[in-house]
Amino acid sequence: MRRKEFDMMDKEETEHFLQEMSFGVLGTINEDGWPELTPLNFVYHNSHLYFHGSLAGRKMKNLKADQRATFVVAKEYAIIPSYFKDPKLACPATAFFKSVMIKGHAELLSDLEEKAEGLAAFMRKLQPQGGYAPIDPADPDYTGQLKSTSVVRISVSELSAKYKFGQNLKEEGFEQLAGQLLQRNEGLDAETVAMMEALCPHHRKSGAVAPHDGE
Repeated sequence: MRRKEFDMMDKEETEHFLQEMSFGVLGTINEDGWPELTPLNFVYHNSHLYFHGSLAGRKMKNLKADQRATFVVAKEYAIIPSYFKDPKLACPATAFFKSVMIKGHAELLSDLEEKAEGLAAFMRKLQPQGGYAPIDPADPDYTGQLKSTSVVRISVSELSAKYKFGQNLKEEGFEQLAGQLLQRNEGLDAETVAMMEALCPHHRKSGAVAPHDGE
C-alpha cells in the first residue's frame, strides 16, 4: 500500500520540478537483458523529455534495439538523523526528498528542426544568460553540428512523482521536527521546513500548492 507521506505532487509542481532539475538517470535495456543506467543532462519540453549525445554509444545502441526507457530525477532536501526522534534507536533515521520517474518510448530524432528545438530548450535551461546565436538548421555553422549530434525524445507513457516531507507526522511530531531543522539550519533545512508546511495537512490550506524552489 502506498504510504500517504509519498503523495504525488500536483501537475504544476511536477512540471516545475522537472524544469528546475537538469540532471537525471536514464534506464535502458542492454542486449544481454540487464538494465543499464546512464546519468545525463536532460530538458523537459512540451511534455516530452529530451537528451543528447554522440551518435554512437551504449545507450543509443540499447534504444535502437528496444525503445523502452525509464528516467528518474531526484532531489534530496535533508537527512533526518535518528536522534531527532529517538536517543537510542537508529530506526527513525530517514531523508526528505522529491522524486519523479518517467516511463516512455525513446525516439532518435532525424528532423533537424525538431533537433534544433530540443537543443534550444537545453540552452535556455542551462545557459539562460544567452551569449550564443540562435540554433537554426539553416545556419551553416549549425547544420553540420545538428547532423552529427544525436537528440533523443522520450514520449511519456507514465509519470509518477513522490514527496517525502513528513506528511504522515502528527502535529506535535511535525512541530518538533520543524523546530529541530530550523535550529540545525544546514544546507536546505529552511527550504525543507517550507516544503513540510506546504504539504503537511496540519499546515497547508485547502488547494494549496507546494512552494516553488530554485527558480
